[in-house]
Amino acid sequence: MNIHNILEDQVILCVNKTFENLKEVKPAWFTCDCEQCRLDTAAYVLNRLPPKYIVSGRGLTHVLSQNDSQTTIDIDALIMEGVKKILKNARPFHAGESKDKIKNAGPVFNFPFFIGKVCNGLTFEPVSNAVITLSKDGIPCEMIDYTWQNPTTLTHHTKGKYTFWVKPEPAQSPDETKCFHFKIEITAEGFEKNIYTFDVPVTSAQYAVYEPSTVDSVKIENLYLFEADND
Repeated sequence: MNIHNILEDQVILCVNKTFENLKEVKPAWFTCDCEQCRLDTAAYVLNRLPPKYIVSGRGLTHVLSQNDSQTTIDIDALIMEGVKKILKNARPFHAGESKDKIKNAGPVFNFPFFIGKVCNGLTFEPVSNAVITLSKDGIPCEMIDYTWQNPTTLTHHTKGKYTFWVKPEPAQSPDETKCFHFKIEITAEGFEKNIYTFDVPVTSAQYAVYEPSTVDSVKIENLYLFEADND
């Protein structure tokens, strides 16, 4: 089965066109033209539009036959809104080098996403000022590329949620299963430190995976912080 949101193609095309036009006009707020800012803008737009899925050529023909001028207007408006917000709040690594997608020469262990949430142990509300570090063998884990941060700092926008994606590690051969031991350390001003450990069995594959998939993820149990006793 092959399912596709046809709006992805349209949005990416429009985002690239908008960036090219802005490069010519050069408004004062237009400060970056990197690939990451373009991708962030496309994601901003797509997250605010209802998707249009197709599963066949007939579905594509049906979608293209519709004259949906309102969708086009919405896309253009969201792109300009997104560009301004993305450039105003650019990620600290947005101007860095391109993602390192060089495929490993041999078999590797591909790690799943780690997804979790940090809450106040008394109110159960999300904590917004926590610093979270993921370690393995006593060393902070290297992430799959520079767009993933470790340690990562929570803000009120993340609502206590965090994600990690560890860089693939070499394996001796495909279909080799190994158990990896991880540690999560959480610190936040005014709270006691929380340390959580967990094991993840991983079976090696022939090639490294660099395309994200939320299907392959490990949900970490909610972790709680309690206010420090200053007495």
